[in-house]
Amino acid sequence: MTTTLNIPEKFKDPSTGELKVDSLLTSYSELEKRLSRTPSAPKSPDDYCVNCDHGYFQVDKDLNKKLHEKGFTNEQVQTVYDLAAEKMVPLVIQMAADYNAEREIEKLVNQFGGEEKWQEVSRQLLAFGQKALPADVLETLSSSYEGVMALHRMMKGEEPALSATLEPVGARQGELELQSMMRDPKYWRDQDPSFIAKVTEGFQKLYGKR
Repeated sequence: MTTTLNIPEKFKDPSTGELKVDSLLTSYSELEKRLSRTPSAPKSPDDYCVNCDHGYFQVDKDLNKKLHEKGFTNEQVQTVYDLAAEKMVPLVIQMAADYNAEREIEKLVNQFGGEEKWQEVSRQLLAFGQKALPADVLETLSSSYEGVMALHRMMKGEEPALSATLEPVGARQGELELQSMMRDPKYWRDQDPSFIAKVTEGFQKLYGKR
């Protein structure tokens, strides 16, 4: 019984119709080379070389094991880690910031005796801050419980406040220095007595006692 081979035209001698062995061997050799260049998973998940220089997290052995079981190459594993740093970490940071902001507002609501009273105080603080402070200083103070309380003390006259605009040009540099000092956590968060005294003294020198 004779078996007829279905030989592709490129491997067939056009004059005899027989198999061209040399062409077949050449194609096979090229295929081997191509396959040898194709990235493959390492022998062990411990052999993955992952760069985590961003410092957000370190290599996770359990994750690497699961990726290895799926046949991930080193390049693919690195891509997974890079995407986590690029997409997931900012999301987690934002979630943490939102959570902290909610906690700060909760503290303020309790401090001022309830939601209604806090809404009224916050409205007053915003109006006062927009009138009395440069926008960037107001934004800094409004971002935390301690900053809001410092703003509240200013509004009550317990601490000096910066004017949003200043007419005397000669005093501008001194005001900028005071703005910088008020952004310092030692002023609005830690309420460092000596630091607050320096700020107060600066106001007195610029504008006289208030």
